[in-house]
Amino acid sequence: MGAALTDIAGLDAQLIECRACPRLVEWREQVAREKRAAFRDETYWGRPVPGFGPPDAPVLIVGLAPAAHGANRTGRMFTGDRSGDFLYAALHAVGLASQPTATHICDGLELFGVRITSPVHCAPPANKPTPTERDNCRHWLDAELRILRPHLRSVIVLGGFGWQSLLPVLDDAGWAVPRPRPKFGHGAHVELRGPERPLHLFGCYHVSQQNTFTGRLTPAMLESVLSDAARAAGLIG
Repeated sequence: MGAALTDIAGLDAQLIECRACPRLVEWREQVAREKRAAFRDETYWGRPVPGFGPPDAPVLIVGLAPAAHGANRTGRMFTGDRSGDFLYAALHAVGLASQPTATHICDGLELFGVRITSPVHCAPPANKPTPTERDNCRHWLDAELRILRPHLRSVIVLGGFGWQSLLPVLDDAGWAVPRPRPKFGHGAHVELRGPERPLHLFGCYHVSQQNTFTGRLTPAMLESVLSDAARAAGLIG
């Protein structure tokens, strides 16, 4: 399906029609029907959520999966929930986003040199996709990496799930992942040899409320990783 795609628009158009994982399809559509009380007058997206950002971005941010009442509601990565509020405020603070907030898909937000994606594109129950669901979704990430590869210079991975999901994709895409595989950690930085140029891989704690509300991840910590990745990609001096 996604393997033959050569442009982001075509990839996104096919991705949003995916129904490969019965549990995720049932959950995302149930959430969209029942809604949260605060959003009862809104029409939920309730479909797979495509990546967000320019197709020639030199920096890629990889998360986990859409949130049930965030991206699954709005149809855009990290939009409409507190995790997104935290991420986009930091992106704006270091000059990689046009505004510090993300409320809905037509709010005017632009990313500068950054694209955001995830290894699982449907909201999972309890924010926990299964290994089978991750594997079912992998071909979309494979296709996205192939399209982005000519411009890609650095990748930020938010959390251990994304880190473990991405390493084999990077390996198959032509970047040399060390053996044993590098371990995830906040502030981890690995330079991977590639066919055209090296790729800088950065680890960052996920922007979940569990991390941001407890202070495990602070705005300064996230801004530091974003700045390092942007610097490695040549976006800032």
